[in-house]
Amino acid sequence: MKTISTAADMQQTVLALRAQGKRIGFVPTMGNLHEGHLSLIRIAREQADVVIVSLFVNPMQFGPNEDFDAYPRTFERDRALCEETGADLLFHPALEDIYPEGASVSVTESALSRTLCGAARPGHFDGVCTVVAKLFNIVLPHFAVFGAKDAQQLRVIRRMVRDLRFPVEIVAGPTVREPDGLALSSRNQYLTAEQRPQATCLRRALDEAERLFAAGERNPDAITVAMRKLIESEPDAKIDYVSIVDDETLQPLDGPITAPVLIALAVRVGSPRLIDNTPLRP
Repeated sequence: MKTISTAADMQQTVLALRAQGKRIGFVPTMGNLHEGHLSLIRIAREQADVVIVSLFVNPMQFGPNEDFDAYPRTFERDRALCEETGADLLFHPALEDIYPEGASVSVTESALSRTLCGAARPGHFDGVCTVVAKLFNIVLPHFAVFGAKDAQQLRVIRRMVRDLRFPVEIVAGPTVREPDGLALSSRNQYLTAEQRPQATCLRRALDEAERLFAAGERNPDAITVAMRKLIESEPDAKIDYVSIVDDETLQPLDGPITAPVLIALAVRVGSPRLIDNTPLRP
């Protein structure tokens, strides 16, 4: 596996590969990799001639109360994991190569990014869209793989690709979970021994929602009340949101569930803010 550290070298390399007829798969990450990220690389490996993984901690998607400097940088470990999992090229650019001095252009999505996590983290999805647009222009992939755990991000990226006519297919990778149901996340490492079992309340709340739905419940308020009750039974769990929204628009429902919806939740278990989701389809 080769590591490339500048945008110019990356573009030149990919243009040569595309000229050879190679199909390029791309997995963008901020590093500190876990099995969830590796599952995305494996999906790309199944569909691509050349798999490219980026490691770049994007400052633009960190809010004022989120510590960009404290985000774990584990390059050597991440590099080894990428190589073991089947990546062909690793793109590890410097900050100034992605955001040159005086950079003044950004990408804003103004509908899907205003609810759920976007409501609590203003500007976050502008940062996501901006860096992904830059990476798409540098890596020039035929397709890119994003995890379904970040459901809002996945939908925002798909909308950006559609609206800006990026010739990139977006592939969703299933959420990878621990044996007890907790979705894999870089933030799980910050849970204490007492908080770790409590964190399964996210998956248990989604299971309860699915159970109620299967039993015929179509009132979104009744489902969210049951979910909140389960989560609030854990002493260290503090709800950011528990929402049932239209699966396409991410807007709250104004009546019973009659079309596909997304149940999404964000919960702080101690300090870590964890997210999870599940779709429901009548």
